Amino acid sequence: MTVANKKTATKKSDVLKLIAVVAIIGIVFFIAYKMGLVDKLKDVKAMQEFFNSFGILGYIVFIGVFIASCVFMLPGSMLTIVGGMAFGPILGGVVSLIGATLGATAAFLVSKYVARGMIESKIGQNEMFKKIDDGVEKNGTSFLILTRLVPVFPFSFQNYAYGLTKIKLSTYFLFTLICMAPGAFIYAYMAGEIVKNGFSTKLLIQFAAAGIILFLLSLIPKYIAKKKGINMDDLK
Repeated sequence: MTVANKKTATKKSDVLKLIAVVAIIGIVFFIAYKMGLVDKLKDVKAMQEFFNSFGILGYIVFIGVFIASCVFMLPGSMLTIVGGMAFGPILGGVVSLIGATLGATAAFLVSKYVARGMIESKIGQNEMFKKIDDGVEKNGTSFLILTRLVPVFPFSFQNYAYGLTKIKLSTYFLFTLICMAPGAFIYAYMAGEIVKNGFSTKLLIQFAAAGIILFLLSLIPKYIAKKKGINMDDLK
């Protein structure tokens, strides 16, 4: 097989993988909805009443929970879905993005200033950290963007690992916010739409649109990797 054929085959493989991921997400949501699991999980009134009981502080409570999940390295992706269900498709995405960004930044600050010695002793010799540290040393912000858009390293681990690198706080905050925005809004929006309108033709069209957006986003890290000479396989 020629080099050109290999590149074509790789591109086709990437597109198929992306389609498969979008399809799986859609199927999982559909099955959960049909089995009534969404009804059990969503209890929108209960969640809304809980957050509304704090008044305007309800948004701050949600964001605080998100920050805590990042700092204590707890799974935060489900919170984005909860945000969409509790606050609606758009507002849920906004508060989830704010929570995720502030949470990632809090972990970054803990690593850089609060418990640097302890964290460095725990992950300083970790192979993943060495790859991140080396990547930042060679490629700077480009490497941060690449790893935020492609989950080659666990999100929670990245937050602490980047705190030990030369990445500036302002740079980390800005690009973490930008790179996480699409995912936060897509998950929150889909969750909010399912709660509000259930499954419909409109939702399927939105899934397709989300798939296109994810595909376009997947081209960015490929471009960065090619331009910087980064072998993505070496990061796995």
